[in-house]
Amino acid sequence: MRYIDPELLEKANKWLTPFFDSDTQHTIKELIAYDSETLEDSFYKSLEFGTGGMRGVMGVGDNRINKYTLGKNTQGISQYLKKQFPGEDLKVVIAYDCRHNSDTLAKVVADVFSANGIQVYLFSELRPTPELSFAVRHLDCHCGIVLTASHNPPEYNGYKVYWQDGGQLVPPQDAEIIQEINDLDYTDIDFEANEALIQWIDQEVDDVFASASVANGSFNTDQAAKDGIKIVFTPLHGTSVTMIPRVLKEAGYNNVTVVEAQAKPDGDFPTVESPNPEEPEALEMAMQIAEKEGADIVIGTDPDSDRLGIAVRNTEGQMTLLNGNQAMVVKSHFLLDQWKKQGKLDENTFMASTIVSTPMLKKIAEDFNVRYREGLTGFKWIAKMVKDFPEENFVGGGEESFGFMVGDFVRDKDAVTSTLLACELTAQKKAAGSSVFEYLHELYNQYGHFQEHLVSLVKKGKKGAEEIANTLKGLRENPPMELGGEKVICFEDYQHSIRKDITAGTETPIDIPKSNVLIYYTDGGSKVAARPSGTEPKIKFYMSVQGPNAEQLPGKIESILADLNLN
Repeated sequence: MRYIDPELLEKANKWLTPFFDSDTQHTIKELIAYDSETLEDSFYKSLEFGTGGMRGVMGVGDNRINKYTLGKNTQGISQYLKKQFPGEDLKVVIAYDCRHNSDTLAKVVADVFSANGIQVYLFSELRPTPELSFAVRHLDCHCGIVLTASHNPPEYNGYKVYWQDGGQLVPPQDAEIIQEINDLDYTDIDFEANEALIQWIDQEVDDVFASASVANGSFNTDQAAKDGIKIVFTPLHGTSVTMIPRVLKEAGYNNVTVVEAQAKPDGDFPTVESPNPEEPEALEMAMQIAEKEGADIVIGTDPDSDRLGIAVRNTEGQMTLLNGNQAMVVKSHFLLDQWKKQGKLDENTFMASTIVSTPMLKKIAEDFNVRYREGLTGFKWIAKMVKDFPEENFVGGGEESFGFMVGDFVRDKDAVTSTLLACELTAQKKAAGSSVFEYLHELYNQYGHFQEHLVSLVKKGKKGAEEIANTLKGLRENPPMELGGEKVICFEDYQHSIRKDITAGTETPIDIPKSNVLIYYTDGGSKVAARPSGTEPKIKFYMSVQGPNAEQLPGKIESILADLNLN
């Protein structure tokens, strides 16, 4: 047996007490005896809430997703709810995705809530995450939970928490709940279910959610235009198969081909290396079918159906993938244009995005004379804007990581309604003798040419976490003075809420919650952001460049990459 840090061993030994089941105890004994590396990664820290809730590898230990870590979360949330809503009949709703153990873990979570005297609505089968967000408000719940790890690898699972407004946890609730959880011991968890307080739900919520999606994502498209396009759709073995085909059919889209080999929910995601529509390989099978059938658009969603990838035909007639920023731009402009035609745009209307997404959306919003708001990475911040400005009308918003939200009936990124919106756009453009691809380039010609690039460096385990921290520390203490041959003129440090204007030599505060994000701006209009992922063991670098024509932009990206010297 290799040397094991005594503090880490003490943590592991707590899991060998009678409160923990025999299988858990046996696994930990095996790790202590034969696998100190996995033991260390399982216990060196506790899982934390990130931009998308709590996500991690399934297994035993404080740094793993299991019945005890999720049970402790749920016990803490139960106690917090009772303090926040004294005397009220508390209600929560729970959904889950296609991942291994999601259904059993969802029942564990339901058991703990019910053991604490809280009414639970539990979906009887897997459902899309946006439907859970919708259900929180529809069922007048105080809280919602969805068991999902989004597009992470098969060994992951996760736990997203939604509040009364249907949005994910934001300050101050997140910190207060985390403190409540941290104050607990595992032995404080009450796993003894009160089955009388657990109500299974399915069609009654499905029906109203589908109707709301059709109502919010449809824009007076002629039936002939709908019949004139062919759609290829893949759920990538995830939850969207339960809702997207239905919504498209109810909206009048009949020429929809579902990729059968990827239609069955499967937590192993057997046909793809990663069930992430951000990865071109994930949509390869759908693209092949689209070419064969002469389809106009390909839609692929991640396992919990909050992100979507889109491919359309280019001017040469070939299927071309849009990146997240491009998809956001065309959907946003189309959405604003539809609202304008309906006379719904005024000074109390706003669009929203995130600090690492394309600056192009701000230009579009300004052109339509609507407010533009920007928040940290994660749709919880966009949902918070909707909550914070109830007197204003939220049109929609997106982020570079393939998320988009249409209206405010769902308070999280929503691949279901966004799929319908993308099909409306495709149908209307084709009926007018144009295309989505041509539309994108018309927008570039109008607002300037933009190109974005993302680099994600995987850094696993304790060592990887230290490498990420050191990289950001170096960038913070020694910021680059030049990027891609352009002078850095501004530097934003969201950890310390400071914006430094290098040219003027001034500092101003940033009125956005603190986050470990650094952003550099150049005199040539380029923008580079660095941040650790809140849901995966990665450090991410977001690059955006702009110019009067598209030809020079790839060279700018390459030059910035060379200056950053990423490895």
